[in-house]
Amino acid sequence: MNRQPVQPNQPVAINLIASSHVTRPRRVSLNAKNEIVTRSFTGHFRNLRISIASVLILIFFGTSWLQWNGRQAVLWDLDERKFYIFGATFWPQDFTLLSAFLIISAFGLLAANVFVGRVWCGYTCPQSVWTWAFMWVEKVTEGDRNQRIKLAAENWSPRKIFKRAMKHSMWLGISAATGIAFIGYFVPVRELTYEIITGEWFSASAFWVSMFAFATYANAGWLREQVCLHMCPYSRFQSVMFDKDTLVVTYDSLRGEGRGSRKKDEDYKAQGLGDCIDCQQCVQVCPTGIDIRNGLQIDCIGCAACVDACDSIMDKMDYPRGLIKYTSENAQEGKPSKVFRPLVLSYTAALVVVIFTLGFILQERELVDVSVMKDRNMFRINSDGKVANVYRLKITNKTQQAQTYKVNLEKTDALVLQRHYELSLDAGEMIDLPVSVIKINRNSDGEGLIRFAFKITNVNDESVIKESNANFNYPIH
Repeated sequence: MNRQPVQPNQPVAINLIASSHVTRPRRVSLNAKNEIVTRSFTGHFRNLRISIASVLILIFFGTSWLQWNGRQAVLWDLDERKFYIFGATFWPQDFTLLSAFLIISAFGLLAANVFVGRVWCGYTCPQSVWTWAFMWVEKVTEGDRNQRIKLAAENWSPRKIFKRAMKHSMWLGISAATGIAFIGYFVPVRELTYEIITGEWFSASAFWVSMFAFATYANAGWLREQVCLHMCPYSRFQSVMFDKDTLVVTYDSLRGEGRGSRKKDEDYKAQGLGDCIDCQQCVQVCPTGIDIRNGLQIDCIGCAACVDACDSIMDKMDYPRGLIKYTSENAQEGKPSKVFRPLVLSYTAALVVVIFTLGFILQERELVDVSVMKDRNMFRINSDGKVANVYRLKITNKTQQAQTYKVNLEKTDALVLQRHYELSLDAGEMIDLPVSVIKINRNSDGEGLIRFAFKITNVNDESVIKESNANFNYPIH
């Protein structure tokens, strides 16, 4: 990516070549300890990000508390190996569906990335959402950017200790709530919360809550942009998915250069100045500390904080907005920018196909699981002198209601069940049922093998819900 300093009145070319060995520009939003200290700001994209983050946080913290048919609506019960998602129950053998969800996520990310760049990173990534929340706590407890820089430079005093204690206490509170909410999807959240409130901390669940809370505290409180810059692989390959029509946060160098301070009512153009007053606001609000005026950079997460900051300055100076904005390389060069282009359409088409495929699979998913295992003896002769084969049927009720099933034979007239098999299973219950099948005519000739099927019928509505093929062996005379 192009990180060369911008020369006055020269356009900035958007270089889309990704590299992990890029020389990073000097960050001017650092304090004395080389920490990025951001400035608070307002604007359209900030409001949009807060709205999206609020919805995501509400879903994350609230979903585990929802009830469905007397149980937690969303619960990944690892002990019971059952995974509840509202009205559906999934079992380990359904994990192939997970690949479909991952494919949907991948194509959705690719389609969004080609169209409007790294919106996932800037608006919906948990690392970004929680980092913004922790930055808000910093502002509430320690003040805005300049106040925090002064506080960091001060000697330790009761005032500084109090402010730092308040900040870290709120950080730890958010982290603990995050850990409880996350583990609450694997352990019933009401039981987990009761254990924590009553002090029953010596449990595996409490250990994992602590671990996840610590990870949240470290990532959002201390590592922050380091996760995006060095730990997340997405920034390393995202630019190879860009094209010249991808919308990215871009500084209009033709309009902004040369930079320089001026009074509001001055004829700055007569002085050879552009619209950029070089106030550094775009740098000071950036959560990764970059200067967007140096061109598209691998560190940019596309959050548009610099757009909001710059627009507010343009408003104060009575200049047109859009010195920094979402735009494409083609638009910057004055060329037509296409929305519906082959790359976007192909990713979108693939996404639609996978979604419909998954929907069809879920609709046709069998709600009873039946496996047939034949007894190790080929056959036996019962007390009536007839040939019998013994099978073990493992039947699992994968629905969330009690069901009654009936076992019959299908695809043969030569075999019968030794007795009538009708069984009731609770929601999620599995039964290991021994079944004896008898050959009606012992003296039949043939190859010594009869192919048939076990038919499992739902007694409630007489629907055939499963047929499992099996073989019957008998002696040849």
